[in-house]
Amino acid sequence: MKEQELIELDGKHWIQEPLGEDMRRLWRVDEVLWEGDTAYQHVTIARTGQGVSLFCDDDRQSTEYSQLVYHEALMVPGFLLADKIERVLVIGSSEGVASKMAVDAGASRVDHVDIDHECVRACAEHLPYGYRAAELSELEQGDGTITLHYSDGWSFLDRALGNGDRYDLVVVDLPDERADDDESQHNRLYGVEFIRRCQAVLAPGGVVGFQAGSPTVWRNTTLTRAYNRFRTVFDTVTYFGSDEHEWSFLFGRVEQLDDPINVMLEALPECSYEPVSVDDASLIGSTVPPYSVRHQE
Repeated sequence: MKEQELIELDGKHWIQEPLGEDMRRLWRVDEVLWEGDTAYQHVTIARTGQGVSLFCDDDRQSTEYSQLVYHEALMVPGFLLADKIERVLVIGSSEGVASKMAVDAGASRVDHVDIDHECVRACAEHLPYGYRAAELSELEQGDGTITLHYSDGWSFLDRALGNGDRYDLVVVDLPDERADDDESQHNRLYGVEFIRRCQAVLAPGGVVGFQAGSPTVWRNTTLTRAYNRFRTVFDTVTYFGSDEHEWSFLFGRVEQLDDPINVMLEALPECSYEPVSVDDASLIGSTVPPYSVRHQE
């Protein structure tokens, strides 16, 4: 974990978001709403040009302006590829938007696992999307459809396997994998062994979905790694690169689907969740992995 430092430029304060070893992006900070070190990361929630925004260790995680586009790209393909959406497991995704989407998609049980309870609570207190602070107690007690677990995803999967729990959709939404960084707690949750554990708790016809990195050629190393890992574990791997965001997502099914795009197209009109940023054209046009990922040397 590294301490976040605002820089001053042109009389304003900015957060530096790393885009690669030799690139940074600046986010103007108009007001810091909450900032602090949790046990796992440095968290800042601030007003920016994209509204209230969440940063973890300098990395922008979500913004008021674009979070819905991001979360629909993360969740909707999984809703459409799975045979049913009754039991859903979400690992990471501190804001709580993904869990609420799963309920809207018809899930009768959602287990949300996040190791950083301080970040979850700060998000609920200060973000205008996702969980609300007043509902956290109910979520933590599991009194409703969503049960919030403050746990390491690896340990939770071990318990789920031991209990015989099975899920129709497992979604892993973490900060981007950090290349060659063995100290990042979440890096191990990107490896093949963890993906296999996610696959092991699937019900028949179930789907595993991951935030998989950026498709841009100057920072697609983590996407390429994730794509190769998924192809090692699953017979059906579906790529979805949001046409309105800068992140890509991967979805895996154990069973072989001859035409996963057509499966999604047929399922979309019947989906209980009605997306506002994904339609037929998106599903057709955003499911081809980048050239450099498909043609690796």
